[in-house]
Amino acid sequence: MTRSFRLLAFSLIAIVPSVSMAAEVPDGFQSLFNGQNLDGWYGLNPHNDANLAKQRAEFSSHWRVENGELVNDGHGPYATTDGEYQDYELRLEYRTVPIADSGVYLKGVPQVQIWDYTDPKKFGIGADLGSGGLWNNSPGKAGKDPLVLADRRLGEWNSFRIVQVGSRTTVWMNDFLVVDNAIMENYFDRGAPLPVAGPVMLQTHGGEIRWRNLCIRELSSDEANAVLADHQVQAFQSVFNGKDLAGWQGAVDNYEVIDGAIRCKAGHGGLLLTEGEYSNFIVRLEFRLPPGGNNGLAIRSPVGVNPAYGAMCELQVLDSEHKKYANLDARQYHGSAYGIAAARRGFLREAGQWNYQQVIVNGSQIQVELNGSVILDTDVSKVTEFMADSAHPGKDRTSGHFGFAGHNDPVEFRNVSIKRLAASE
Repeated sequence: MTRSFRLLAFSLIAIVPSVSMAAEVPDGFQSLFNGQNLDGWYGLNPHNDANLAKQRAEFSSHWRVENGELVNDGHGPYATTDGEYQDYELRLEYRTVPIADSGVYLKGVPQVQIWDYTDPKKFGIGADLGSGGLWNNSPGKAGKDPLVLADRRLGEWNSFRIVQVGSRTTVWMNDFLVVDNAIMENYFDRGAPLPVAGPVMLQTHGGEIRWRNLCIRELSSDEANAVLADHQVQAFQSVFNGKDLAGWQGAVDNYEVIDGAIRCKAGHGGLLLTEGEYSNFIVRLEFRLPPGGNNGLAIRSPVGVNPAYGAMCELQVLDSEHKKYANLDARQYHGSAYGIAAARRGFLREAGQWNYQQVIVNGSQIQVELNGSVILDTDVSKVTEFMADSAHPGKDRTSGHFGFAGHNDPVEFRNVSIKRLAASE
């Protein structure tokens, strides 16, 4: 092809109007944008929410539908879904212009970053690394910068596939993995996880941006658990074979194996412990609570003690929102180090659903992550005030067994695996 013919062909392409043909919504997904009007969306800037009515009124002045695309002029409030979503897979495409800056807010929190990766004025804050990172994460935190530069040339359409479970975020940009199961920080409260649920928001900032093929698929609890369980499985060893209690000791007669899960027998309890001992480790498991159910995770426990006091701690496993537990001490609710440190509430699934939990024990530090959100992160060696002023002589233990502390309720556990850690990890 001659140079003049290539230029002519390019010119012909350039003058053809840009018309977006809506892609079919994938199976299991629901469309967030109908390609015809702004139904299902409203205007909101969470950084400036003093006049919500005004923001709603201004929304249609800055957002429009053109050729089946959702278009913003670079100004005004952010496009916000009427619906709120908990655990989901989000897909969308966008196209923007030079110097523009935008992003996708997840659960109403910023953001999966979008910007002009060629703008040298922003190289100092990471624009040259590309879009798709969790730019509002703290410096040095996983996910802040994308793993690869995956942006297409300005003027071309880019695609995002985002999987959000709790605060855990995974992003593919143009089919490249750019964020891998990173904790997305809560910009509005750094010490808290993301909200359990919230809207999807499309940021507007400094230049025209177009969006199309926006769709979402909400994940079941089993799907969400699988997303969390499948990440970095190396060096984890199963401590439960799914068939019997081989490898466990203690109150084995008070537990049973039903449908691949360890279940405390109703009206029974006691301490069921691994035969092996652990110092620093990560344990991953799923658990299911009956209404009002109560159990616990024994951390670095000796045999034959009350783990709440004789082990490093007992981490509560509790149907915290049941009415019979309305007046407990904050250090007694689910995920708390019993009587020592209180976990954040509101991240349990309803009784009868399987929850996914990861616990990291490293030195005197304990972190509890429930369904993708960190609900406890505490150094027990620094705790000086205890519930009912009761001493916890075991809290300084450096090794012991892992297990379950039954309290007469048929609480179930499955997919229990442990990874040993070196002291420095």
